[in-house]
Amino acid sequence: MAASNTHRIVVRRRRAHADIPHGGSWKIAYADFVTAMMAFFLVMWLMNIVPRRDLEGIADFFRMPLSVALSGGPRVGENSVPIPGGGDDPAREQGEVRRSQGARPQPRSESERRDLQGLERLKERLENLIEHNPVLRSFKPQLLIDMTTEGLRIQIVDNQNRPMFATGSAEVQPYMRAILRELGPALNDLPNRVSIAGHTDAVQYAQGERAYSNWELSADRANASRQELVAGGLNEGKVMRIMGLASSMSLIKDDPYAAVNRRISLVVLNRRTQERIERENAAAASAGAQGGEAIGRLRAGTFGQEDAQPRAAPRTEEAGGP
Repeated sequence: MAASNTHRIVVRRRRAHADIPHGGSWKIAYADFVTAMMAFFLVMWLMNIVPRRDLEGIADFFRMPLSVALSGGPRVGENSVPIPGGGDDPAREQGEVRRSQGARPQPRSESERRDLQGLERLKERLENLIEHNPVLRSFKPQLLIDMTTEGLRIQIVDNQNRPMFATGSAEVQPYMRAILRELGPALNDLPNRVSIAGHTDAVQYAQGERAYSNWELSADRANASRQELVAGGLNEGKVMRIMGLASSMSLIKDDPYAAVNRRISLVVLNRRTQERIERENAAAASAGAQGGEAIGRLRAGTFGQEDAQPRAAPRTEEAGGP
């Protein structure tokens, strides 16, 4: 019997696979990548055209969140970046207590002791006013109050995200106007007079000191602050002097371009400082009167004539005379 010629037949059938929808997720990832690249190049372009002052403000913003900088926080005073918030001294790295410039004045007489007590009471009242006044409470991080050798000092410091004046001008911003008009009536409690000083940062105008400069700007801002204080109720005769100090007395010595260097200082002068200023003014008036007399003699052509007139020879007595 012959062997059967049988072959094994294998049938391969392909199973139908259903297409799994991918949903186009790669398109979303690609779109995110393109958006990120576009944002990156946009930021690079903005960094190239933004002035240096604005760049510093942007850097300060990212070092400390705006909400913390404005409302304060548990670690605001420990931050190495001097941004106002939560304490009396934005320049200190640790702690929240501001030490005034110079030693605290010690009363030498009973009148000076009463004067110092009056300033202390005014300081307490201002602090309570800031705490309970809804307008001032929202700006508390930008209000610094301390005692100095000249009297009670109230500083209103600038913030890059909340400037007091329009850039490069003495135009008072609305929130600064609200602060000054709220503080004005409170300064009438004491008979002490007020000194107002304006400060700027070290950013110079294009023409430097040759034309309108930070000196004029700081003086104009101090005078604009005086106008707002008077509009708020401050007696006009309370202001004793207005000074423009430009950037000569920076609050942050290590960073003269910092925003907090732009500030207005209101000093309720103590009796000792007020009397010193009055003495200096009296001495200047006396010197001016003498100078005016000399100028008048020059105009009249009589200056030095008394020295040019011949004088009588001194009388001498001879021996044997009467």
